[in-house]
Amino acid sequence: MICGIDEAGRGPLAGPVCAAAVILPGNFPLDILDDSKKMNPASRENARMLICSSAVWGIGWASPAEIDEINILQGSLLAMKRAFYSMDCSALDAEPMDVIVDGHFTPDIPAQCRAVVKADGKVPEVMAASILAKTARDRMMEYYAIFFPEYGYEKHKGYPTAAHRAAIARFGPSPIQRRTFRVS
Repeated sequence: MICGIDEAGRGPLAGPVCAAAVILPGNFPLDILDDSKKMNPASRENARMLICSSAVWGIGWASPAEIDEINILQGSLLAMKRAFYSMDCSALDAEPMDVIVDGHFTPDIPAQCRAVVKADGKVPEVMAASILAKTARDRMMEYYAIFFPEYGYEKHKGYPTAAHRAAIARFGPSPIQRRTFRVS
């Protein structure tokens, strides 16, 4: 059994980091999966709905305050750990689970973990996790945009675009700004 884990939101200046953990069923249509960054929003959403309705999955978060306290790498690993523990594995057999994590590091979880660079474009379970993490984080940033419309979070999702930097310069940091990330 393979569990894929990936995160979204390491690079932004604002908002949380989100991670997902996914175990796909054996009959999952792999042709709908890809690295979430390479998919258009409609394809990502279609894949998200199928993953959520047929796979075992979990989502985990680390807040901007947690990121500022422990750094973005540790925040990402914390979100991954939370995603792993939020999966409902009660319906699965008790067979050993191998975990493949996108990147260079693995979270501290009770499973055989392996970090694979660019796994979000090679390993179906990690591709699925990439899709869930990105769509969940994008939705969260769109939600924040309702409360902080002057920052344009619905457009750039907190990434360091020229528009986001200009909004920070004009209005100061928003309540979801990561204080330890440089703005200039």
